Order: sequence, then structure tokens, then C-alpha cells
Amino acid sequence: MTIKKIHFLSGIIALLLAIPGAYAADTAQIITPPSSVDKPEDAGLKARTHFKFLVPPGGYAKLHAAIAANTAPLGGPPYLGYGYETPASLACVYNRVPRLYACNPNKVTTVVTGGSKAIALVDAYHYPNALSDLQMFSTQFGLPAPDLEVVYASGTQPKTDPNGWEVEEALDLQWAHAMAPNAKLYLVEAASNSNKDLTAAVDVASALVAAAGGGQVSMSYGGAEFTKEVNFESHYTTPNVVYFASSGDAAGTSYPCMSANVVCVGGTTLRREPATQKLTGEVAWIDGGGGISPYIKRPGYQDALAPLIGSTRAAPDVSLAADPITGGWLYYTASNNSKAGWFIVGGTSWSSPTLAGIVNAAGSFEASSQALLAKIYGGTSPVSFTDISKGWCGPYAGWNAVAGWDPCTGLGKVGQ
Repeated sequence: MTIKKIHFLSGIIALLLAIPGAYAADTAQIITPPSSVDKPEDAGLKARTHFKFLVPPGGYAKLHAAIAANTAPLGGPPYLGYGYETPASLACVYNRVPRLYACNPNKVTTVVTGGSKAIALVDAYHYPNALSDLQMFSTQFGLPAPDLEVVYASGTQPKTDPNGWEVEEALDLQWAHAMAPNAKLYLVEAASNSNKDLTAAVDVASALVAAAGGGQVSMSYGGAEFTKEVNFESHYTTPNVVYFASSGDAAGTSYPCMSANVVCVGGTTLRREPATQKLTGEVAWIDGGGGISPYIKRPGYQDALAPLIGSTRAAPDVSLAADPITGGWLYYTASNNSKAGWFIVGGTSWSSPTLAGIVNAAGSFEASSQALLAKIYGGTSPVSFTDISKGWCGPYAGWNAVAGWDPCTGLGKVGQ
């Protein structure tokens, strides 16, 4: 299958997803929405999302028509011919449930149980259909009803951002819930995607999670590193809160993922046999972000990597599925009513909330991110990780995944 990458610098993606039949090509299209486009002038000022759409062969019009005709089981995914990840298949991939049918998304149905305390998802702008879309996702995949509270970080409802941050919020909520369905969810909405507003939202999220007895905060956004980022480090140190962030969907490093007080989650590619959708392996995702920070001092948990990375922080720490070619299902209803239905997304925005949910469901509630990272690097984490030594990433795809830590996948993937 040929994959085409398209980067939209305007609102064209809204047109693409709203018009029936748009991009009904025989080849799949990977689309980067405007909210995920790197803008050099935003460095140190604004953050971008880290997700991409996959438009399947034939386009969404063909997919949605099949669903509307009820030729898909239960009127939605999983859908034969579309081997994209479900909560059950990804739980199978990462050994959170028994492995059956080589984790074929169209056959496995057992979802994760458990989860407790709280997970907060920090995002920008308002997503008015957060609860109803999450309920639809949960019903479709046999997950428990979600316990969700939406919080405006500034105290005032932010404006909306269809096709950008709203999709990010849907992704964060649905996949955190997929991995820890009994955890309390907080969606904390910043007034904008400025670093100032997002950091204020992190403070609100931290207080909520701490008051719930501890848990996780996931931040599926970031921007280019900047000289004053060290001044933000204290915002990721609330006791009994562990912070996760996405490493980015292009070569290079991203903040806050590079914070010494954040678990930086990179991306992998799941390999599946095309005819049967059986899982055959997991390798580094070519577009996953990573590298060595020019500003953040190397934390103690990475001291053993000093000969390799030098005196500053390196990331990612670990990695999960991110490649949109084998992306995950998402249910999304736009605030402007331009669309509603099932979509396929990927990017490291998928990886961060998924890992936050996995850690939560494993009952891992450390006193800080550094405490969890010390366990991860020391091999004593409640969630096991396995090295990935295949694939490549980075500038000009010049970095290889190798034995041990590498800037493509960090220490590796969840599970055996």
C-alpha cells in the first residue's frame, strides 16, 4: 500500500474531512493538521499537537458509508479490511491482556480492566463533545462508562478549535480511558496553546490529581526547545504526580518532553501481516522525535548513559505505538458540526496518554516522575519494557534503534 504524506498549512483539512468523497484515493493519505505544524516563530511561546490523521484507501466517505450500511460489526470498528488498533488489540500488543489471534484488531475483544485514582489530560481550547464522544468510544469497544470532569484552567470556557486541538483532546481521553477504564479522568483545558496558558493548566491538573490521591498527568503537545525552559521545571514536580509527554512527530527534541521531571514517550511502528492483520513485530517509527537536550542537565537516572549522551538530558525514555499507518480508532464530533464519526489517528500524541493509562492500571503511583524514571532505568518498574533494536529515525533517518538506549525508542516498548 502506498502512503502519501500531506502537510496542510491552512484549514484545508477541515474541507478534506467534511466533504463526502474527499480524497477517495486508492492510496492512504497521512495528513498533518494545522495544529501539529511546526512554526519556528512559536519556539518558546506556543506548543503544537503531536498527532496525524490517516485517511484510508477509498477515503472516509467509503468507510463511513460502510458503517452507515451496517456492514461493519456493531455499526463501527473493528471493521474487516481496516486493521487499525482498538483498545483490545493494543492491550493485547502490550501484554495487558492475554495474547490471542496474534493481536488481530478484528478478532481480539478482551479489554483492560482496572485503573484507579486519577489521570489528567492537559490540552488547549474547548472540546464541547468530550463526554459524548468518549461515551460512544467506550460503548463501541466494551469499556466501562467513563468518569470524566472537564475543567477550564482559567475559570472561563476557552474557544473551540475544530480539527486541531479538539481532536487531540478526543485522542487523549479515549486512549487513556482504554488502558485505565476505572481511573477518574480530568480534561483540563487551557485558554490557548501558549506555553503560559498550558503551564497554568498543568498546575491545575497537578492539584486535581494530587487531591485525588495521586496519579498521572499527560501532555500530548510540545514545541522546540528554548533557552528559558529550565525555568518551567518546577511545574512538573508536584508530589505524588507522574508526568508524561509526547516526544514529537518529527526529527529533533521537544519540550516539555525533554524535562528531567517528565517521562518522555516516543513512537514505534507496529508491523502487521497485511492479509491477516497478525502482529509480526514492533520497530522504531521513522518520524518519532528524540535526541539530546542542549539545555536540561542530565538527571541522575541517566547517569549510566553519560558516555553516550554527555552532560544533558536525552529522550525519549520509552516508546509506544505512534505510526498512523497502523493507527488507532477515534470517535470525534466537531464543535462546528462539520463531521462526526470514526477516524484513524497516530503520532506520539497517541503514545503519551496510552502509557499514562498503562502505568495507572498497573497500580504504579510513584511519588514523582523521577522516582518512576529511576525504576524504569533501573529495571524495577511495575511496567516492564523490552528493548527495540530495529528501525531508524532522526535527522535524515540517520539514527538507528540499537541494543540499549537510543534516541529513536529510548529503552524500548512496553511488555515482552
